[in-house]
Amino acid sequence: MIEIEPVRLSRKSWEDSVSDAAISGGQNVADGKAWFGRDRFGMFIHFGLYALGARHEWLKNREEFTTEAYQKYFDNFDPDLYDAREWARRARQAGMKYVVLTAKHHEGFCLWDSKVTDYKVTNTPYGKDLIGPYVEALRAEGLKVGFYYSLLDWHHPDFPIDAHHPQRNHPDAAKLNEGRDVRRYAKYMRDQVTELLTNFGKIDVIWFDFSYPRRVYKGLPGKGRAEWESDDLMKLVRQLQPDIIVGDRLDLPRDADHMPDLVTPEQYTPRVAPTVAGLPVRWEACHTFSGSWGYYRDETSWKDAGQLINILIDTVSLGGNLLMNVGPTGRGTFDARAITALDTYGEWMRLNGRAIYGAGPSAYKAPSGCRFTQKGNRLYLHIQTWPFRHIHIEGLGRKVKYAQFLHDASELHWLDPDAEVDSNIGVAVGEGILTLELPVLKPDVVTPVIELILKD
Repeated sequence: MIEIEPVRLSRKSWEDSVSDAAISGGQNVADGKAWFGRDRFGMFIHFGLYALGARHEWLKNREEFTTEAYQKYFDNFDPDLYDAREWARRARQAGMKYVVLTAKHHEGFCLWDSKVTDYKVTNTPYGKDLIGPYVEALRAEGLKVGFYYSLLDWHHPDFPIDAHHPQRNHPDAAKLNEGRDVRRYAKYMRDQVTELLTNFGKIDVIWFDFSYPRRVYKGLPGKGRAEWESDDLMKLVRQLQPDIIVGDRLDLPRDADHMPDLVTPEQYTPRVAPTVAGLPVRWEACHTFSGSWGYYRDETSWKDAGQLINILIDTVSLGGNLLMNVGPTGRGTFDARAITALDTYGEWMRLNGRAIYGAGPSAYKAPSGCRFTQKGNRLYLHIQTWPFRHIHIEGLGRKVKYAQFLHDASELHWLDPDAEVDSNIGVAVGEGILTLELPVLKPDVVTPVIELILKD
């Protein structure tokens, strides 16, 4: 392997690189990764054998399947309706700018024709590579290409049984681990990552998932940087794809001299933007439409339209990206519930996308029930809780030259800041406060956005 020295930034040089963090969310705009903070919105796709079980992507773990028992899903995997062009089209129409697909999830099953395993899609009844068409379809739609690659592998014979392994409660788990060599497994991972990052052209994102070095279970140790040989893996990735964005789950050091490409909060929106060593950092929240990542036929906790849109707004208002997940069915299609959710995003983004793309946090404080995003002199007020007739915004008095709803470009007025009280409605304006006049009825938009054009 070619040794490549990691890039190390001093605190001062890193601070210089994120001087515009209020808009970029901390990304280094000088590198080849600047697209990420502009695009803001991506699709996650979890697809594998678990789609046939249709009851969560961790079903092999949850139900403690043996390899032999789980084989039925491999023997019957035939996503005959898979159309990568349809996936890509759905992503683009939803307003998403990049897609990350599970090339290999924890079950160990590979969606491409890997040369280092037989546990791959080309050996199933489907018999064809899924990754090549996926990559081509994304590029045809102008979307960035991402891969997810699990560090766990519940199928590989050299992957030691641990706290997350389906056989963790087997009475002979320790004995079953005899002869397993995690060093061989780490080499296997590097071989597969080499395939993914050399056989499909330029790849924009790679998600590694996940590390748990301190998770000991019944004497079975966890796994992290040492087991994955993360330093060598990262050097390999940098060698093969210098501009790729790498997720932060390799258990590598995180400080001012070792800034991760991407911090990845999962299934929650942070209260404040994540930082590393007190410094801003590029980050991405990942969420699901429902309670699982893989296809779950009987799942009922699907998010409503307001939750879907406001997760996106909340994330971008803090300077992050949103990666929203779809779990295709065993036949390779997006089910009706997923399509409805994607259509919700598509319609809202069609009208309000400029409050998201290239936008980020604002120094202005949003009023209660609202969020701000900002792009240059355009300040976007996302009204998540509709008020009665007025919104009062501190710090914006005399600073706005025009206001309009973004969805239809209809003008909005504000009260005279020189008037102590508007005699018609008895509203005190106050110095430095912008008081917008709103219609009584909320516009027919999931979350209305007001575009405030600031004075130069």
